[in-house]
Amino acid sequence: MGFLRGIGPLEIFLILVVVLIIFGVGKLPSAGRGMGQAIKEFRSSVKDEDKEALESSTESSSEAESKAS
Repeated sequence: MGFLRGIGPLEIFLILVVVLIIFGVGKLPSAGRGMGQAIKEFRSSVKDEDKEALESSTESSSEAESKAS
């Protein structure tokens, strides 16, 4: 992340000011809530996909073992 090396406290403050100007103080909680829900849904879908991949690999390895016997 070489592009983040030049970001200091002043730049972060300016970004926050711009976000406040764009969204306004009233919409920030709902925007944050929406971002939190999106991250939560993303994490759960990734976890479900990992679980399905693990189950399918376990099934295929058990099928291969039964065919080898």
